[in-house]
Amino acid sequence: MKLSDFDFDLPEALIATRPVRPRSSARMLVAEGGAIADAAMIDLPGWLLPGDLLVLNDTRVIPARLSGQRFRDGAEGRTAARIGVTLLEPRPGGLWSALVKPLKKLRDGEEIRFSDQLSARLEGRDEGTALLAFNVAGASFDAALAEAGEMPLPPYIANRRPADDRDREDYQTLWARHSGAVAAPTASLHFDDTLMAGLAARGVTTTHVTLHVGAGTFLPVKTDDVSQHRMHAEWGEVTVEAADQINATIRAGGRIVPVGTTALRLIESAATGDGVIAPWRGATDIFITPGFRFRLTDALVTNFHLPKSTLMMLVSALVGQDEVRRIYAHAISERYRFFSYGDGSLLIPPRQRRHQMVANDTTVP
Repeated sequence: MKLSDFDFDLPEALIATRPVRPRSSARMLVAEGGAIADAAMIDLPGWLLPGDLLVLNDTRVIPARLSGQRFRDGAEGRTAARIGVTLLEPRPGGLWSALVKPLKKLRDGEEIRFSDQLSARLEGRDEGTALLAFNVAGASFDAALAEAGEMPLPPYIANRRPADDRDREDYQTLWARHSGAVAAPTASLHFDDTLMAGLAARGVTTTHVTLHVGAGTFLPVKTDDVSQHRMHAEWGEVTVEAADQINATIRAGGRIVPVGTTALRLIESAATGDGVIAPWRGATDIFITPGFRFRLTDALVTNFHLPKSTLMMLVSALVGQDEVRRIYAHAISERYRFFSYGDGSLLIPPRQRRHQMVANDTTVP
């Protein structure tokens, strides 16, 4: 497969820089059985069945984007340089890996001051990223970061406008719980209390898993041969409770519907067989491309993705490359809003017979 197989032309006007309000008023494209329907996210319960299970990613986005200054004393007096930092992930020993721009203006051991309460020292470099040691830790670090940091909006939004206080709410899911992500699981941004109530009334249940979305989700694929691309690893967890709910749903004949590609990647990483999942904790670099065998996923709630991205490859694996081209052509023609703050979709591929087989197999845990 070539990278060009996942390309398409998107009018810039369709890139959303703000979400709609209320959240569930966003539009929703539904693709099932070769048919495409135009709906709204608030209509999602009507497209699902009683007994279906939505898998929700409960990661919480940290205000990972920081702006600070480096001061240096020299023969001509004290000089300053502005330094931009995007936190990536915690490292052993209390360090953080981070993207620092411009990294060349920092020497090892120099300090960046972000506020009166927060500063960091450059401890080293690791393949183009910086290793930072902050002056505070624990709850004090969380409080200082909340005060000094901004939400790490994707480049296609940040290049058009700066983050602001609205993004602290807009770029966080309703059920965000475990801090650690530097990007939101954006399909979940469409869910509000009204939609959740409608799902419960329909008999659709939910479970939570955690995948801390990393900045690697925004990195472009640079190899023309897709098979040569290497995914950045992200930390995730499927609890005993979540695994039990997923297994019980499959045994009962219900469908497993991840909300977002992050939840899908995590449960497929934790699958131990067709229709079976076990508790799981660790880093996953699973790369889903056409030809991948889905063991758990029956349908997917997701947004519209960037051309030539790994997420375009994932949805192509789920419903087929030709079908994705048709879906995206329809979305562009009907002027759906694209990317993180854009509209949503419900993709339902033909159901696999294995679920009925598993439902009749009493050996499944």
